[in-house]
Amino acid sequence: MKTLVLVFHPDMSDSRINRPLAARAEALGDDVTVRYMYKIYPDQKVDVDAEQAILETADRIVLQFPLYWYSTPALLKQWEDDVLLYGWAYGSTGKALTGKELLVAVSTGGQYGVDEDGYSLTELLRPLQATADMCQMTYLEPFTTTGTLTITDEALAQRVEDYAAVLESADLPALEHRG
Repeated sequence: MKTLVLVFHPDMSDSRINRPLAARAEALGDDVTVRYMYKIYPDQKVDVDAEQAILETADRIVLQFPLYWYSTPALLKQWEDDVLLYGWAYGSTGKALTGKELLVAVSTGGQYGVDEDGYSLTELLRPLQATADMCQMTYLEPFTTTGTLTITDEALAQRVEDYAAVLESADLPALEHRG
């Protein structure tokens, strides 16, 4: 299985969580490709043709990012708007992503079950699930690393190994379409 990990973190040098997760993914070998999107597109001008060509080669697409203000980083939203086009990713002729898997690998500073505002992390990620549904992708159960502001080094090391196991797994649980 060809896995494409798209890392959307604006400052990997300052990342305690996403940097080791991405580094571990890179170490998995030729079937896993890791791309650091803020490094590739520091001006947020996404090369649509290049991104679509890369997506077409993958069986599993991983969006790895820290949650900001209950949402994705700005470049991830820009990437979605630019790359996931009608007629290519969805619509009557848009079948390029049909059958591919989408895995969200998200980190949060706080603990999420249901936060103080009453929203679960699953609910906050629902737009990505809807995107997968629109593109006829299989939306996998998200890989979450929560409480990163207080996570111990030992717990972080375990999450890194858990991430590697998830990325290498051929059989991950999917979340059902809510349609």
